[in-house]
Amino acid sequence: MKMLINVPETVVADALRGMAAAHPELAVDVENRVIVRKDAPVAGKVGLVSGGGSGHEPLHGGFVGPGMLSAACPGEVFTSPVPDQMVRAAAAVDSGAGVLFVVKNYTGDVLNFDMAAELAEDEGIQVAKVLVDDDVAVTDSLYTAGRRGTGATLFVEKIAGAAADEGQPLERVEAVARQVNENSRSFGVALSACTTPAKGTPTFDLPAGELELGIGIHGEPGRERRPMMTSGEIAEVALDAILEDLTPRNPVLVLVNGMGATPLLELYGFNAEVQRVLGERGVPVARVLVGNYVTSLDMAGASVTLCQIDEELLRLWDAPVRTPGLRWGM
Repeated sequence: MKMLINVPETVVADALRGMAAAHPELAVDVENRVIVRKDAPVAGKVGLVSGGGSGHEPLHGGFVGPGMLSAACPGEVFTSPVPDQMVRAAAAVDSGAGVLFVVKNYTGDVLNFDMAAELAEDEGIQVAKVLVDDDVAVTDSLYTAGRRGTGATLFVEKIAGAAADEGQPLERVEAVARQVNENSRSFGVALSACTTPAKGTPTFDLPAGELELGIGIHGEPGRERRPMMTSGEIAEVALDAILEDLTPRNPVLVLVNGMGATPLLELYGFNAEVQRVLGERGVPVARVLVGNYVTSLDMAGASVTLCQIDEELLRLWDAPVRTPGLRWGM
């Protein structure tokens, strides 16, 4: 496989150096693998910290900035960051109002963020944690106990980030984040496997003419393999799975997310089918976001995330945000 890298061993450090050069509004510590808002800590503001393996960009480092995360900790490709990174990030953003850890439900992330919370509290930092577990495709997998954390991570980080920027207290920011997660469901599909720099070959075998339904963001296999389907058929399968588990009483936020190698031409066409199915199912849509936000390296495919919202969550979603990967209203 041809990749635009130097050597696999330095791919994350090289990306962080490039990010630092492109975004002077961020403090990027390449050696210690921590990305922080340059204005942190902000007096009276809850710090919002997340992180995970690299390879999902712009998640998480691309979501650091006003209106979203205070700091992010990138691990090696598809590998959890270590507790020292998380403690360093918490200390950098803590203003005395506490820190919220946003944790995707993958075993390594959960264990390391739990350990980091204990270490940070030993240093006098008040820490709360919210687990994101929105994927309806599988319950237990190679990487998780329970559901995987996928596209809803963006919704949690944006909406909780807006609440934190308003100066809401830690208990309220945590409650908002939990509400978003509890009201979110996701389902993904792969048209090709992804390729990690270290391996140099696809992470699983997906024959020509077939697709994988219910994949995770680390290239984990899904719940079912089928012959290739049309965009409309895929939208029906994905939304049937989501709506079996979520019965929206309010309008929803919709994320149509590319897995890294799917062109926007295809994603917008897929979104048209998603909107058609939601209309047929009588689900009102408040806002739609289309693009590559929670990716899996060079995987072709897409995921759909729905989040049932109320007026307050919609207000926080619409609040201004300015990060490398998401921005509006500023």
